[in-house]
Amino acid sequence: MSKNILILSSSPRKGGNSDLLCDRFMQGAQTAGHNTEKIFLKNKKINYCTGCGTCLNGKKSCPQKDDMAEVLEKMVAADVIVMATPVYFYTMCGQMKTFIDRTCSRYTEINSKEFYFIVTAADSNKQAMERTLEEFRGFTYCLNGAKEKGVIYGTGAWNIGDIKKSDAMNKAFDMGKKS
Repeated sequence: MSKNILILSSSPRKGGNSDLLCDRFMQGAQTAGHNTEKIFLKNKKINYCTGCGTCLNGKKSCPQKDDMAEVLEKMVAADVIVMATPVYFYTMCGQMKTFIDRTCSRYTEINSKEFYFIVTAADSNKQAMERTLEEFRGFTYCLNGAKEKGVIYGTGAWNIGDIKKSDAMNKAFDMGKKS
């Protein structure tokens, strides 16, 4: 059965290491016959959450006029969500954190989704990326029925393109194919 897969790439560099892994995941998923869409968050205008509280009662949407409503609609419609971030100072990049904060207005509608996480870092130790994964898990913990299906670790990738020499490229393709 074909699934709708939404890939959220928060790399500030198109073709950066985490973005390249997104592309490989997408290629694997397309090989399996799934519908895929990748959103490069850098190309979207997503403001910081202002904490105004307008969306907290569930009766009103976020009053900010940016691209977040469009992306949230796609998250609600997706079967599978892939979230990818480079790891900066042992945590997710600011683009991803800002994005997660802005899901507040509709997070209760992001139900029963399968999640895959892609993390890349210069550090070659997978353990060093656990803090970042815990941040993703903190987000999905708030979502009803969220299921973590896999993690792709892109270790030892400092310079753009370093990940191409890594087995993570094959893992991303394989995970996409099995999603």
